[in-house]
Amino acid sequence: MNQPSIPSVIKFHKQSQQLELAWGEQPVLLSAEFLRVLSPSAEVRGHGSGNEVLQFGKKDVRILKLEPVGNYALKITFDDGHDSGLYNWPYLQDISTQQDRLWQDYLNKLASAGKSRDSGVIQFKSVD
Repeated sequence: MNQPSIPSVIKFHKQSQQLELAWGEQPVLLSAEFLRVLSPSAEVRGHGSGNEVLQFGKKDVRILKLEPVGNYALKITFDDGHDSGLYNWPYLQDISTQQDRLWQDYLNKLASAGKSRDSGVIQFKSVD
């Protein structure tokens, strides 16, 4: 059995909230929002095909903590309280290579459901 390859680069860019990974020479950047809405957890993926739970309002989600799990995965804690599901190397590599398609699929699902990436939190501005 082949050992899944550990990325040669694993960097978290706190200000931009992007996880940088590389398995070869070309690094990829995965946003906190992308990682959150594609969480491998049962809470998001459901317990079988057709039971997925559409995540919405995650545009401003932030990563609070990244923890290695052995030599096979990352555990990510988000500021919305989500911290379940392990992002193993094969899963991260898969979503990295399909990022454009997966993101467009997600945006299409949001539109079909009448949902938004925005959190829906009302922000007030004072006017002079």
